[in-house]
Amino acid sequence: MKLNIFNTENEVLAALATHFVQVANESITKQGRFSVALSGGSSPKKLYELLASSYKTGLDWSKVYFFFGDERNVPQTSPDSNYLMAKKALFDPLNISAENIYPVDTSLDPADAAQRYEAEIEEFFDNEELSFDLILLGLGDNSHTASLFPYTPVLHDRTPGVKEVFLQDQQVYRITLNAPLINEAQHVAFLVYGEAKAVAVHHVLEDDEDIEEYPAQLIEPIVGEIQWFLDHDAASMLKQ
Repeated sequence: MKLNIFNTENEVLAALATHFVQVANESITKQGRFSVALSGGSSPKKLYELLASSYKTGLDWSKVYFFFGDERNVPQTSPDSNYLMAKKALFDPLNISAENIYPVDTSLDPADAAQRYEAEIEEFFDNEELSFDLILLGLGDNSHTASLFPYTPVLHDRTPGVKEVFLQDQQVYRITLNAPLINEAQHVAFLVYGEAKAVAVHHVLEDDEDIEEYPAQLIEPIVGEIQWFLDHDAASMLKQ
C-alpha cells in the first residue's frame, strides 16, 4: 500500500489523473486496451472533468473501456445516477463510443441487474481472470466504499462477483462489485479529501480489523497495487 498525501484538493486530483493516464498507457502498451471501473460521487466528478480537459491528449481514449464499481438503483436519466454523472463529466466531452461503456442496466430489478452486470464483465474478460486494470474508489464517512456498506451481507462474499445491496436505513437498492472482485484488480486507487473524511481514513487504515464496521478494510488486492490519494485534511488523524 502506498499513501500519497498532498496539500490541496487540486494537487490530489492532478496526482490521481496522472496515475490514471500512466496506468492506462502501460495497459494499452501491454495488452492493447485499458479497463477501468469508475466510482461515483462529487469527488470523482472533479477527477473526470480534469481527465476530459487537461489530460485528454495524454491517452488513446478509443482503447479505454469503462465500467462502474457501483450504481444506484435509479434510471440512467436520474440525477442520482453514477452513469449520468460520468457521461456528462467524461464520456460526452471525450466523445467516448457507447461500445466502450458498460453501465449497469437499472431497468432490471436489482438482483437481475447485478447478475447481468456480472455476466457482462465475464464476457468482457472472455472467461479469463476478472481483473480490471484500475478500480477507482471513494470512502464514505461511515467507512463504506463502492456500495459495500456496514453490516450488509455482501461483506461476506468469498468469490468475485456483482451483488445487489439493500440499504435498510435509506430503503433503497444499489448494485456493486464485491470485495473479492475488486481485489482481483491490477491497481486500486482511493480518492479521498476533506476534513470530513479524516475519521473514516483513520478507522480503515489504522484501527483493528472490523469489516462489519469499516467495510473498506476489505480492499486488499491479491497481486495488484493499492494507492491512496489524500489531502492533509483527510490524513490529519493518521498516526503513522
